[in-house]
Amino acid sequence: MNRKPPDKTDGKRSGFGSARKAPDPKAAAKRAALNALKRAKRQADRAGVTLSEWEGEFLGSVADRLKTYGRAFGDPEKGAPGQALSALQTVKLKEIAAKAKGEKKEFKRKPFRRKGAAKPEP
Repeated sequence: MNRKPPDKTDGKRSGFGSARKAPDPKAAAKRAALNALKRAKRQADRAGVTLSEWEGEFLGSVADRLKTYGRAFGDPEKGAPGQALSALQTVKLKEIAAKAKGEKKEFKRKPFRRKGAAKPEP
């Protein structure tokens, strides 16, 4: 029996695990954003919630930009470097998803007040 030893060019054995690549964080962010957009649209359809024309256009245009460019915003100051959606796009997506779930989430804003106790002047 003449068996040939495994090729040891890089010091590792060749096999299934050696060809695996490290996950790309940008691609993972893109997939997560696309899945979140699809999930919000699907939840709205199943619940019978009618999205406004603007919300439907928002979901479609953001999905198109994600597929084309890998991220949905052009200005790097509007979002984190590894993210696919800007901060405001993420907030809007969460609002649409909450609407699709039937949750009415109102933002409670506190009025501006002075930090210290108001002292009467003599």
